[in-house]
Amino acid sequence: MNKITNQNTVWHEPSVYRTDREIMNGHKSVIIWFTGLSGAGKSSLSHALEDTLHRKQIRTYVLDGDNIRRGLCNDLGFSDNDRTENIRRIGEVSKLMMNAGVIVLTAFISPFIKDRKIVRELVGEGEFIEIHCSASLEDCESRDVKGLYKKARAGEISDFTGISSPYDAPENAEIVLDTAKLSIEECIETIVSYLIERDIVQFL
Repeated sequence: MNKITNQNTVWHEPSVYRTDREIMNGHKSVIIWFTGLSGAGKSSLSHALEDTLHRKQIRTYVLDGDNIRRGLCNDLGFSDNDRTENIRRIGEVSKLMMNAGVIVLTAFISPFIKDRKIVRELVGEGEFIEIHCSASLEDCESRDVKGLYKKARAGEISDFTGISSPYDAPENAEIVLDTAKLSIEECIETIVSYLIERDIVQFL
């Protein structure tokens, strides 16, 4: 079905390109992909980073796992196939937003290496910045802010990452943050330093 549909479509070149938007914005656009177990700090860090960048008049947008599943992906469950489709959709949306000149911050468990690799390969070299929030299962479960681990242990939630479904830790993430030891401020400082070093943003 998709192949037939694609044969009947024609790519239209834009009149305004991503580079034009980057020049107007005064910064480059990339995808910053936070991955890690539930409770590892992905959402907290993505929003804290957005606050920091926004104060510097940098165009950003956070795509958060829970929020996306209320709309774009509300037809998906948590089976392996549904998780893969969830990340595929987010990857395509992230690419569109990056091409619009935005620094896209995503906060998704995205448990499978193969799925994160697919998103990385959607964009160019250096445009996908993977950040591993590396808190251990024990640390994440001890927080259990949403009470999900308790439900998973009780069998009330199936296919729960870290308990009844696997998590593939990144092998070559651009940034690894031990969120059990580092404060949010320390994590943000590390990320911002990386963005400046890579000439993605320029803080005055």
